[in-house]
Amino acid sequence: MADESIRRMGLFEWALLVTLSVLWGGSFFFNKVALGGLPPLLVVWGRVGVGCLGLLVLVAASPSLSPRAYLGRWRDFLVMGVFNTSLPFCLIVWGQQHITSGLAAVINATTPAFTIVLANFLTRDEHGSAGKYAGAAIGLGGVATLIGTDALAGFGDHILGQAAVMAGALAYAYSAIFGRRLRGLPPLVAAAGQLTASFAIMTPVAFLLCPPWELAAPPLAALGAVAGLGLASTALGYIIYFRILGSAGATNVQLVTLLIPFSAATLGIAVLGEPFSWRLLAGMAVVSLAVALIDGRPAAALRRKLRRKLR
Repeated sequence: MADESIRRMGLFEWALLVTLSVLWGGSFFFNKVALGGLPPLLVVWGRVGVGCLGLLVLVAASPSLSPRAYLGRWRDFLVMGVFNTSLPFCLIVWGQQHITSGLAAVINATTPAFTIVLANFLTRDEHGSAGKYAGAAIGLGGVATLIGTDALAGFGDHILGQAAVMAGALAYAYSAIFGRRLRGLPPLVAAAGQLTASFAIMTPVAFLLCPPWELAAPPLAALGAVAGLGLASTALGYIIYFRILGSAGATNVQLVTLLIPFSAATLGIAVLGEPFSWRLLAGMAVVSLAVALIDGRPAAALRRKLRRKLR
C-alpha cells in the first residue's frame, strides 16, 4: 500500500462514525422485520439491489460526476463488492441462523482487532501499537458487558456458525485495508461502484439458490424493511463509510463495529420499547475507553503533559 497520510479522527469524523453506527445498528431492526417474510439470501440480495439503485440514481443526478471516468476502477469495485458487502453479509446472516444475535455481535466486534493486525502488515502508515491492541481487547469486553454473559454461554457450540461470523469480520477488516485504494474518489462513486459490483455478484447466486419467483408474495412490512436496509443502512451508510475511510483510515472506520451494539440497543429501547439496562451505560463507558486508546490522542496528550512537567 502507498505511504499516505492518515489524520486522526476529528469531531466531524466522530459525528459521522456515530451516525454510521446508528444506520448499521438499525439494520438489525430491519433484518428482523424482513426475515419475517423473506429468506436470508433474498434479504441480502434485496438490500444490495435497493442500495445499488438508490446510489446509481444519485450518481446520475450529480452533474459533476461522470460514471464513465471511473469504469477503469472496476477491479477495485469488484474486490470491495466481494469483501465489504456480498461475502460478509451472507456469512453473517448464515451464521446467525445457528448462534444468538448477542454472540454474533461480540464476534463481529473483533473487526477492529483484525483491522489493526492486517494494517500493521499491509500498510505503511497505520501500524499497530500496544494502545491499539489494548483498545481492541477492551472494546470487545465492552460489547460483552452490554450483551451480558448469557450471550457467551453457547460459545463453542455451533462452531461453524461462529466461524462464519468471524470470517465475515475478517472480510470487513481486509476490505477496509483494500478500500484505501479508492481514496480520492468521491464517496458517492466509491459506494455506488462497490454496490453495483456486489449486486452483479448476488443476482445469479440468489436466483440459483433461492429463486424469488417460486416464493409467495412477501408482506409489505418485509418489503419496506428491505427498502430501509437498502437506502438507509446500505446506500447512505456506505457513502459515510467511504468518507471516513478516506480521511481517517481503515482502523478508525472499523471502530463502528464496537458502537453498533449500543446503537442497536438504544434503538430497541427508543423504538421497540425494550427495557433499559444499566449494562448499556457500563458497556458504553468501557467502549469509550477502548476507542480513546485506539484513536491515540488522549494518551498522546497525557504524554505531552508529563514531558512538560518533567522538564
